[in-house]
Order: sequence, then structure tokens, then C-alpha cells
Amino acid sequence: MGLMLPVLLGSVRSDRQGIKAARYVIRMLEARGHEPVLVDPAEKKLPLLDRMYKEYPKGKAPKVLEELAALYRRADGFVIVSGEYNQSVQPALKNLLDHFLEEYFWRPSTIVSYSAGRFAGVRAAVALRTILAELGMPSLPSVLSIPTIGSTLTEEGHSKEAWIDKAATRFLAEFEWYAEALASKRKEGTPY
Repeated sequence: MGLMLPVLLGSVRSDRQGIKAARYVIRMLEARGHEPVLVDPAEKKLPLLDRMYKEYPKGKAPKVLEELAALYRRADGFVIVSGEYNQSVQPALKNLLDHFLEEYFWRPSTIVSYSAGRFAGVRAAVALRTILAELGMPSLPSVLSIPTIGSTLTEEGHSKEAWIDKAATRFLAEFEWYAEALASKRKEGTPY
């Protein structure tokens, strides 16, 4: 039985490249028998954070937050797709992440970073590790970093470089191991 894995995309720009990375990882996860679900902040149109989901009276949160909370509670792990803005995390991604807390607990996360240049968004990935750990979904040791995304992936999310497929295969196998291990432990109960 496959894992249910929200894929959280960081960019809301009109000419964004990260959608290619999201499509790529979704295709790879589907090929491995999993259920990835794209969470696109450009479509969700979340307001800037005023109240976290948990701060609303039960059943009174905006519909989009209720839908995301239900999705996240079903999740076995989270795939975070992030570009790099000024050596850090994209604002739309940070806003998307910050609306929730308990819904992330006891689930691993993994980072797919990208950039137009050679650094492949790794500085954003480093910044994300602290954020994801604080949210209760610590990230895996490995990161799938995609440089020169404009020429490395097609618009549909297909790789033009064999090394990306090889790296993604290993990266996703590691993520599956962590997600399955934590899913098993969650069934036994959590510390609180």
C-alpha cells in the first residue's frame, strides 16, 4: 500500500520554475505506487498568517485551512519543493508552512531544492531544516537538489539529465524508509 504524501510547493511567481520540480517528484512518487498531492500556494491563496489553524474555534477556520488540515492529518510525510530567494526560503512556502503545527507532528519531511543557477537552492534547504524540525516534521539527511532548473527539467517535469533520475531514486527510497517507519510507530501511539 502506498504512502499519502502532500507535495508542498514554495513559489507563487507567474513564471515559476519550481512547478517543474513538483511535477517531477509527483511523477516519481506515483511510479513508486504512492499518492502524492500537490499543495500549490498559488491555487490555495492563503492569506498572510494572522491566525494559525489551531487558533480558530473548532469548525470555524476558513475552508482552505480545514481542507489542508484534513489532508495533512492523513499524510505519511511531506515533500517540500523550495527555490531560494536571497539565500533563504520562499515567502509563500513559509506562510503555507506556518498556518499549521500539530498536523505535521511525527511525520518526516524531505526537501527538493532548485535554482536557476548551479547552487540548486541548497541555502534555502539549509534554512528549511530548522523550520521543519520546529514544526515537528524533521527533514531527512538527503536533499534532492536540482541546479539550472530551466534546462534540467521539462515543463511537464521530465528529467533531461540521467543523474537526476538516479539521485531521485535513491532519495525517494530513503524517504520511503523514514515515512514507513514513522507510520508504523504512529500506529503504536505517540509520546503525547
